[in-house]
Amino acid sequence: MTDPVKPGAVALITGAASGIGRAAALALASKGMRVALADLPGEKLDSAAKEAGGLKIEVDLSRPGGAAAMRAALLQALGAPALLMNNAASRAGRGFDAAPEEWRAAFEVNFWAVAEACRIFLPDMAEAGGAIVNTGSKQGITNPPGHPIYNAAKAALKSWTEGLEHELRGRPGPRVSAHLLIPGWTTTGDAAHRPGAWLPEQVVDRMLAGLAAGDFYILCPDDETTEEMDRKRILWAAGDVAENRPPLSRWHPDWKERAAASCS
Repeated sequence: MTDPVKPGAVALITGAASGIGRAAALALASKGMRVALADLPGEKLDSAAKEAGGLKIEVDLSRPGGAAAMRAALLQALGAPALLMNNAASRAGRGFDAAPEEWRAAFEVNFWAVAEACRIFLPDMAEAGGAIVNTGSKQGITNPPGHPIYNAAKAALKSWTEGLEHELRGRPGPRVSAHLLIPGWTTTGDAAHRPGAWLPEQVVDRMLAGLAAGDFYILCPDDETTEEMDRKRILWAAGDVAENRPPLSRWHPDWKERAAASCS
């Protein structure tokens, strides 16, 4: 696979007004890429686009047609992307009693907007090759209790991105690869930075290294959770199925002590 990060190539980042998306736009611009920053209209997007020297695309990806409008704006101004980073996310709703519209809003941004962006940009990218990075979450893998809407959407995104990469591997012509970025505990948005969390720039550094290495799963630790701890927790979650344990046994009263001992 050819690293898509190169001077003069186009990168499109969604959710680019703050956090990981903003850090990615600045990092890619510093490497000479022509960047487009897509997000909801507002001062944050204005500021990020100005700092990155990039194209500003105002879009609401929770609404049908947002991805198509984003494509039209990008192709008119810069051309097809060599790197498509689907990073926008929504934490709408929380528990099972959340209103249906909150579930739909979360899935529109966290899953459907990503799937639609990939579908409409792939023909453009196929001519020269490139890479798609979808920002997932450890919550879509280990499924901790507390936010089932977000977990389910990110689990769907993980499964869909795995299938996408499998299909893309077999296509003839210039290679377009798919990758799943899996941040750990990261300071994003307006949250105050807390000891133990990674900064968005650290996640982006890991992403760029993973792309250069051709990794599909770009799994990020943080200053509290090591790579080995992540590996153990992912294996424990899979073991619930393989060993017929109660679901989410890491948090089950009969299993949590054994889980803590195995996953630390």
